[in-house]
Amino acid sequence: MLIAVLLSLTLVLTTLIVHFQALRWTSGLLPRCGAAGPARVLVVMIGAFGAHLLEIGLYAGAFYLLDVPVAAGDVEGAHEESAMGYLYYSTVMYTSLGIGDVFPTGHLRLISAIETLNGLVLIGWSTSFTFLAMRRYWPMEESAVAR
Repeated sequence: MLIAVLLSLTLVLTTLIVHFQALRWTSGLLPRCGAAGPARVLVVMIGAFGAHLLEIGLYAGAFYLLDVPVAAGDVEGAHEESAMGYLYYSTVMYTSLGIGDVFPTGHLRLISAIETLNGLVLIGWSTSFTFLAMRRYWPMEESAVAR
């Protein structure tokens, strides 16, 4: 149980730092990227999406390590013990999609639950960051708002 708690805390801190740095890097890139106006929002979306994929990959790697060499739990159901299988499982957990075709056992249950909470927080952070970018770079014309 201690390994699950420590790994969960490590993954949360790591993904928070990754997300912070990705958004900070994206924010610094916007004035220099050559894109104008609303196209800058696309740069924001690409940066945020890339950060989420990296964070999902970090969790997928942890699930692989705990499932195969350490045997601290298992991913059951329609699961393949492959990179794609762990990426799929991690994506389902991160996004709180919860399809139900795969589910954790043992200590992976705690880490999976923490990943879901972490994913919701980070997705919310990306949403608010995108909103702020849209307010700044995607001005609405008064005629378009009035329609």
